[in-house]
Amino acid sequence: AVDLACEQEMGIIGISNYYDFTVYGDFVTRAHNAGLFPLFGLEIICLIEDLVASGVKVNDPGNPGKFYICGKGISQFAEPNERASALMETIRRNDSERMAEMTRLLGAVLVERGVDLQLTADDVIAMIVARHGSPRETVYIQERHIAQAYQQALSKTVTTSERGEVVGKALGLTADDAPSDSVAIQNEIRSTLMKAGKPAFVTETFVSFDEAHELILALGGIPCYPTLADGAHPICGFEEPVEKLVAELQTRGLYAAEFIPLRNRPEMLKKYVMAMRAAGMIVTAGTEHNTLDLIPLEPFCLEGAAIDEETREIFWEGARVVAAHQHLGLHGHCGYVDADGELNPAWDDPEKRIADLAAYGGALIEKYARR
Repeated sequence: AVDLACEQEMGIIGISNYYDFTVYGDFVTRAHNAGLFPLFGLEIICLIEDLVASGVKVNDPGNPGKFYICGKGISQFAEPNERASALMETIRRNDSERMAEMTRLLGAVLVERGVDLQLTADDVIAMIVARHGSPRETVYIQERHIAQAYQQALSKTVTTSERGEVVGKALGLTADDAPSDSVAIQNEIRSTLMKAGKPAFVTETFVSFDEAHELILALGGIPCYPTLADGAHPICGFEEPVEKLVAELQTRGLYAAEFIPLRNRPEMLKKYVMAMRAAGMIVTAGTEHNTLDLIPLEPFCLEGAAIDEETREIFWEGARVVAAHQHLGLHGHCGYVDADGELNPAWDDPEKRIADLAAYGGALIEKYARR
């Protein structure tokens, strides 16, 4: 990732890992040696019960009340306090138990369909360790890893001529309709067998929004809302119209948002970004990079469309504010938000707060690159 960032002339690269932070040490060393400013983050899935009851979809188009929240610029992950450690352990345990059960169920479904493959969570972890050389104790598998492990096992156990028929049988498709590309097979395994209502789905056990928000602040981060906008069809009820979304986020103590623009049309992306920025929020963007598709690190819109310059400048501004927040937090100072999640009270003017922190972050990034 660092080599690609250098080749593509990036100035900042951010990382978010489920749910272990020890890899961040190696990452920061490599980024430092390359002159890339490293940003640290995390993502948490929580549940808001009243939105579940009312059927409101937030930023997961398939599950009412399911709420993704990210932490940007975390700085206290090396030695988290007792409360943060307890919350992280709860999340890790709940997620690991669910992934193990989904791995087992997926194997049982395939056996029922005449495909004799039954992997365990340990098998999936072993695949990751073999591929990346990761220390085993740092690996927390996700749905994509399970799908990848089963796809690879399928490919190893059948000949090329048989693959279409076997993949089709596994997915409930005809041989002619079965995908042949490895990443496409993995995505199809997830969508047809592992999502809500599908035979290998296991109901998630979530922390609450308040607990997720508390954990991000305990780790020194900025609570940040990952926005789908027209990445969902139709747009999730929580996110429309954008003015209602902004008011809802700020009520919940969220003063930052992010996008994965490759999901969005340029005009819709700009509409949401401009409304959020006009309300005094910072906005960032990324590419996700959680499959084996080797897309560019620089964000782009749906079908390869370019992000317009005004929107790009807002994303760059947001990234610089996160850099400033992370650096200040690492040295015991208040950044964009304080330990209670309130905007830094050293500034009365929200525009000056953002401008000053962006300037500070920009100077840090420039200095890092020169070193």
